Amino acid sequence: MDDRELTERLRTVLGAALGEPVVVEGLTRLPGGASKDTWSFSARGSGGSVRRLVLRRDRDRMGPSGSRLGLEAALLAAAAAVGVPVPPVVATGVDSDELGAAFLITEFVDGETIPRRILRDEQWASVRPVLAAQCGQILAAVHRIPPGEVPGLGAGDPLAQLRGQLDQLGQPHPAFELGLRWLERTRPAASVPGVVHGDFRNGNLIVGDDGIRAVLDWELAHLGDAVEDLGWLCVKAWRFGSPLPVGGFGSIEQLVTAYQAAGGRPVDEDVLRWWIVLGTLRWGIICIAQALTHLSGAVRSVELAAIGRRVCEVESDLMELLPWTDPSGIPGRPPLTAGGPPALERPPGPRGAPHDVPSAVQLLDAVREFLENEVSPATEGRVRFHVRVAANVVAMVGREVELREALAIAHAARLAGLGVGSEAELAAAIRSGAFDDRLGTVSDAVRATVADKLAVANPGHRLPPATSSPGPG
Repeated sequence: MDDRELTERLRTVLGAALGEPVVVEGLTRLPGGASKDTWSFSARGSGGSVRRLVLRRDRDRMGPSGSRLGLEAALLAAAAAVGVPVPPVVATGVDSDELGAAFLITEFVDGETIPRRILRDEQWASVRPVLAAQCGQILAAVHRIPPGEVPGLGAGDPLAQLRGQLDQLGQPHPAFELGLRWLERTRPAASVPGVVHGDFRNGNLIVGDDGIRAVLDWELAHLGDAVEDLGWLCVKAWRFGSPLPVGGFGSIEQLVTAYQAAGGRPVDEDVLRWWIVLGTLRWGIICIAQALTHLSGAVRSVELAAIGRRVCEVESDLMELLPWTDPSGIPGRPPLTAGGPPALERPPGPRGAPHDVPSAVQLLDAVREFLENEVSPATEGRVRFHVRVAANVVAMVGREVELREALAIAHAARLAGLGVGSEAELAAAIRSGAFDDRLGTVSDAVRATVADKLAVANPGHRLPPATSSPGPG
């Protein structure tokens, strides 16, 4: 469906919802969103009034039973009733004949959602110090939503769900198996389940000069442990390079103190740590799933393809949190120069290859420079964002071409030292408990593999030295 047809269909839907003829103007597709497409636009009524609105629509025609947008509309109403700032709902529907797929239309809430701007731009400097406490207050309100107000919310064992998702994806990751092993051994006592937002983080919050104006993206809401939301907000991925553990803008003390003062239940530090580890693992599995969505052809996207190579960043974050490490060093790792990835002396192309210069790496560098220096300045919005992602992908492939041989040799040596022949075999052995008597040694080998993957995927995301008593920050 092109923009012209979508505009006409929106006019019909909004006319019925608002009870007057409307003219839809300025339909603009917004960047981001792995499973939903988002547009902003204005609706001009017959009397001349103008409302700024946002449309979110499923990318696939899943049908009434497959979409959660209807449930999300009910959640927004229930959240508003207990004081959670949310965008008011204007219209919703699951009939694909209306807008091509299930949809949700809400009022536009002015503010910023892009985390890097919120965390770095001077415009938001004065509001950053209050965001962690505001998150605590808002989450306390979220957890007051009566479950009976939103029938249809799912529940289940989060650990079993993650293991099942990992198995279904068919991508073995020893680092994730170490995380699952630790989570099994340290699981906190069950709590009374309540409404959990499921994706409360920097990036799903609209921030204005007065603080948080709205909480977005309720599609992952479910019944569970309230501390899950606090732990997810503290996952390192949502810091975007900031050292502050809560969304990159505050401290855990600020978050928890405000949460408890606003009526949230007491938060135990060990329970919070457990949920941070689980949230980190969950994000890693989501990254794998998004990459496979691209590879399957369901949604072809350079952004989703690039996310697959960010799994090693999550593995790094997970290894930082887990206690099974040996500070004595990381075995089997190729030497690193002060500038980053291993410096290898090798000819311009693979040994014996008949190709002329430029080498494959030099060709990729040329493409990356073209994207960064010529294409990116000539584009804007969603296209410009994907140009930047594409340039990062090209750089990543170049590093892999350059480092592949040395990293493969080191990886094979580590696996052999553990007596296994593959990542899949190592992951299965960790899950079975076969390595429980030497988890420190296994963890060191996994950390080394994660460090090698980071050298290709993102050399700037350094795996910190091993520690024996990790904390949530």
